[in-house]
This record gives sequence, C-alpha cells and structure tokens, in this order.
Amino acid sequence: MHKLDDLNLGSGFSRYFRIDAALNASLLDEVFRVRHEVYCENLKFEPERPNRREFDDFDAHSVHCLLRTAASPHESVGCTRIILANPDDPNQPLPFERTCAGRLDHSLIDPSRLPRDRIAEISRLAVGDRYRRRKGEGNTQLGLDANDFAQNGTQPRFPFIPASLLLGAVAMAEYKGIETVFVLTEPRLATHFARLGVEVTQIGAPIFHRGLRIPSVMQVDEIIRNMRRILRPLWTIVREEIGRGFEEAGQRPRQPRS
Repeated sequence: MHKLDDLNLGSGFSRYFRIDAALNASLLDEVFRVRHEVYCENLKFEPERPNRREFDDFDAHSVHCLLRTAASPHESVGCTRIILANPDDPNQPLPFERTCAGRLDHSLIDPSRLPRDRIAEISRLAVGDRYRRRKGEGNTQLGLDANDFAQNGTQPRFPFIPASLLLGAVAMAEYKGIETVFVLTEPRLATHFARLGVEVTQIGAPIFHRGLRIPSVMQVDEIIRNMRRILRPLWTIVREEIGRGFEEAGQRPRQPRS
C-alpha cells in the first residue's frame, strides 16, 4: 500500500503537467478560452461569446496562471487568477465583497480595513471538460472526491490539478507581496484544501451564488509555513515555474512589509 506521504508529488507533477504565469498575450488568450469553455459552454454561468473568450473588468488588475500538459504540443488543463486591488481605485470592492455584502462577519476579519495592496481574491478556478469528467462532476469547475485522499487500503489518487492550481495562486500572491487571499468557494473544495493542510477560515454565512458558496480567507504565509510535508515537493516545482514566468517578463518579486 502506498500512502500519500510516501509519494513524490514534485516528480509526479512534472511528469504530466507544467504551470505558467500567463503574462504574455498567447497564454492569456488561452486562459480566456479555457474560462469560456468551462464558465460559458459547460456550466452556463456566463453567456457565450462569439470569440469564445470569457473575461471581465477585473482581469485588468488580475494575475493569471495556466496549467498545461507537460508533453508537447501542450494541452491546456485549467487556470485560475488572483484579483488585485484596482490601482486606480484601491478601495473598489473585490468581487466577493460585493457578492457577500451584509453576509461577512467583520468580527473575524474586515477586508475594508486591511491594506488594499496586500489583499487579493482567488477566482475563476476552472478545469477543462475532459479533465474533470468523473461521475457527478459535470456541474463543478473542478474534479474532486473523497477517494483522492483515501488511505483505507487503496492507493490514493492525488488531485494534482486542483492542488497545483491552488498552489499556483499562492505562488502568484507571494510573488506580488499579497498577505491575505479571499475566496468564495464550494464547501467541498474548502474541505479538500483543508485535508492538504491549507487552513481555510470561513468568514461569513453561506450564500447561493452559482450553487452554495462560502466566503473564506487564507493567509499566504500560514499556507506556506504550515503546508503538509506531502505538498512541499509540489510547492517547490509550482513556485519555481511561476517565478520563472515573472522573471522572464522582467517582473521582480515584491518585498514583504517590514
């Protein structure tokens, strides 16, 4: 029997996938194409567009990553983004602040009182149709189930795709000097991330937004510091690949506050 903690997820990931910060026009166009496939064509969350590209006003101040197959020619697997504060209007609410207005518990955290240049929202987490088609997964952006973490005598099936996309978002946040990330997510997804050692704290009442969603917060330094041992080889690979993209684009990492 193989336990999850015995697996080298870094080498396993590299065998099948690569992840890039989408900082050029070609990669960004592919991100918008994947989003259109998932959000417009499959899930019908957004109207279909003639150019088959899904984007919104927040993309102008977002950073994106694209997960692809390692084998060339690369096939797109999934994507996500972190939405940064609008540099022209830092006090402009992030999407979850609007969607969850009146439902957030400000005794836990008040986003409006945090340094706006140090917060971000993870959103548009999407996986292409052929990579999430397991039983019962037709109406979700990601493919996950309890067997991905099973250690009851069967070989675990580690969820590389959602885990690497989450870590890609964390790596982008770290590079941009973001301290606090928010996410509006399915309860099931938050539970699975918690099983990986990622502390996801609910900060408000559930809402119905494209299904049941809960507003949550994660601290970037805590995710990195408290990460389960199993994830560290995967984190090392994802962090290096995301960082390489920023460096090739001539962007330097933002330093943390002193």
